[in-house]
Amino acid sequence: MDEYMSAPRVWGLMCPGSREEVTRARRWTRDILSNHPCADDAELIVSELGSNALTHTASGTPYGTFQLTLSLSLRTVAISVTDEGGHPEEPHSTEADPDDTHGRGLTIVMALARRLDITGGQYGRTVTAQLVAPEAGATTC
Repeated sequence: MDEYMSAPRVWGLMCPGSREEVTRARRWTRDILSNHPCADDAELIVSELGSNALTHTASGTPYGTFQLTLSLSLRTVAISVTDEGGHPEEPHSTEADPDDTHGRGLTIVMALARRLDITGGQYGRTVTAQLVAPEAGATTC
């Protein structure tokens, strides 16, 4: 029977389009990844990608939603946030002025993640950030 079992584990969470849901998504991520070396980075990425979905897409409308998926294998954590679209441009990093209070989210995600993939289009996109746990003795993802 073991030959049919996969090592990766996958969790999903559907979030209504309100700011409070980003906090819930962070807690949910923290609970799943408790004691994992990438837990802090994953929690921050969930916060940034969830906030971006609410700010820049139809996910932030009164009946909007975004979906969060966590995939965990031996050393890899993949965090995917799927929005409801409504924005014709693909997400991209920007250079924020020092006094700006926003505009750094995707840049932060790109700095933390080993890999970043963006799929979909104006009718819904999925942004996936991949973290890799450190080798024994190393301290950062």
